[in-house]
Amino acid sequence: MMNLMTETDQRVFSSTASSVENSKFAKALKAEFPIFHAYPDLIYTDNGATTQKPARVLVAEQDFYTRSCANVHRAIYTLGEEATSRYEEARKTIAEFIGAKPEECIFTRGTTEAINLLAHSFGETLSAGDEIILTEMEHHANIVPWQQLASRRGIKLRYIPIYDDGILNLDILPQLLNRRTKLIAVTMISNVLGTRNHVEHIIAQAHSAGVPVLLDAAQAIPVEPINVKELDADFVAFSGHKMYGPFGIGLLYGTRKWLEALPPFMGGGDMISEVGLEGFTPNEVPYKFEAGTPPIAQAVGMAEAARWLSSIGHQAAGNYESELGQLLIDEISLIPGLRILGAQPGFPLGPRAGIVSVTLEGVHAHDLAAYLNRHKITVRAGHHCAHPLAQRLGVVSSARFSFGAYNTREEVFTIAEILQKAHKELL
Repeated sequence: MMNLMTETDQRVFSSTASSVENSKFAKALKAEFPIFHAYPDLIYTDNGATTQKPARVLVAEQDFYTRSCANVHRAIYTLGEEATSRYEEARKTIAEFIGAKPEECIFTRGTTEAINLLAHSFGETLSAGDEIILTEMEHHANIVPWQQLASRRGIKLRYIPIYDDGILNLDILPQLLNRRTKLIAVTMISNVLGTRNHVEHIIAQAHSAGVPVLLDAAQAIPVEPINVKELDADFVAFSGHKMYGPFGIGLLYGTRKWLEALPPFMGGGDMISEVGLEGFTPNEVPYKFEAGTPPIAQAVGMAEAARWLSSIGHQAAGNYESELGQLLIDEISLIPGLRILGAQPGFPLGPRAGIVSVTLEGVHAHDLAAYLNRHKITVRAGHHCAHPLAQRLGVVSSARFSFGAYNTREEVFTIAEILQKAHKELL
């Protein structure tokens, strides 16, 4: 893969570099992504749905299939031992990436499966009348599994509301916490608004009441380093494909205390230590939660994505993406009829990721997305798997721009220009 940078060019995103300098690095970074060689004019701003993949991630996954392809934990032949070694090394890499221990890291198919796993296993410990606290801004993946649990076991769901500016009203949290509260499940970053929730405060409040916390880190993991021990989180869920890794792989982190206490989710091979006709003994953690053949090659690719993120300046990259989001807001805020969700006049913008969702009066979000697509700009249009939040904001659908490490300031200016044209041409 050709390298556009010279020896004197910036090699990583930097917190001390200007937005213009970081944008130059972002432009050079595109050389590492085969998709932009295939589509050099593409302005990809659907990173909240999935990120593109650097070549080294694709190579790592392909290398597993061509050099180490065998099932894990089952073979005593060399190839099988090599596959197992690479799979467990991937677990170790991801554990180090989030400040955890390998035995606290369960590989899943993604954030959705991770939360469903917890909802089923944790749900087995609950009784009718117990309560779980969610928020109005959750992705369906962090609402529906708990609604299903509520239906099965008679538990009650309570919700932290949001202000008009898209910030959680945490003043109400002490009123929601009570002796029947068994869990708080909250997103770190809203996939619609980009709001970065004050999860540190939520965890502290919850733990003072003896309540564990699950963090949905799907949108957070690509834009900020996460240390689960420093956060003092009990559970954290995220996906590989949103952090420049493969599809079909994710992670559920849980403290060893909780993972050993919870029953397994699925039954089958590898999650047992012994099976008889009358019952079984589950395997040790994390294997008791990994029934069947795991996503081995995807785990290898996810680990490479974690290494890649660390190599480019993880925190600075996330800060840069936030700057792009703010730049877009600044450039489009005066377009007549255009509403930026969560950015209300008179309200200061709180901490936000590079996610900007908009509506254009008189234009359906799908029509706006199709118009942008004709100009080679990709956006997500719809309710973004957050129906309750859309209803709270009074919108049917919106167009969402979500930035990644390879987006540039020039692309933001192009988007703003096209939105200006859309206002004139689509109304």
